[in-house]
Amino acid sequence: MTRQLTAEELEQGLDDILASPKDDGALELIVRRPEVDARESLAEGRLDTEQGLVGDNWLSRGSRHTPDGAADPEMQLNIMNARVVALVADDPERRELAGDQLYLDMDLSDENLPPGTRLAIGDAIIEVTEPPHTGCRKFAERFGKDAVVFVNSGRGKQLNFRGINARVVQSGDIRVGDVARKLAAG
Repeated sequence: MTRQLTAEELEQGLDDILASPKDDGALELIVRRPEVDARESLAEGRLDTEQGLVGDNWLSRGSRHTPDGAADPEMQLNIMNARVVALVADDPERRELAGDQLYLDMDLSDENLPPGTRLAIGDAIIEVTEPPHTGCRKFAERFGKDAVVFVNSGRGKQLNFRGINARVVQSGDIRVGDVARKLAAG
């Protein structure tokens, strides 16, 4: 069985997470989900305004959050702080199991990246959207109950430890190592 960190072990990683850059954060991992429960870690990918991460199942999978079950354009991309996922996964090979597509070494808090904030990554531009991103049953199974409590605690929610949602506003190519830069409003 894979080791799941305790609440105390997770708290010990807090200072490192809080030191995440406010801007110019590196894209550390790109993960495509070609089908449910399948993951492909990519060195590079393409973000598309219609498809999200090309080859990901976001569009075909749909959403339980929309009346007609269609994919929710406000949840086109799931982004997680690379330091948070490194902590909860406790093994670099398990990070992609969190289920997000992009993992940034960046402060994802509402204060730093409120909805509407645009980020340039590689040739693409994405925009942070309003819907919250919370830990689900699969996240709990993979990383443990303490990890879900950690990311969904008051502080965890305030700092978006479980991640944020975004949509692609300018298609383009992205690569691991690209720097995510906040763009001026408007």
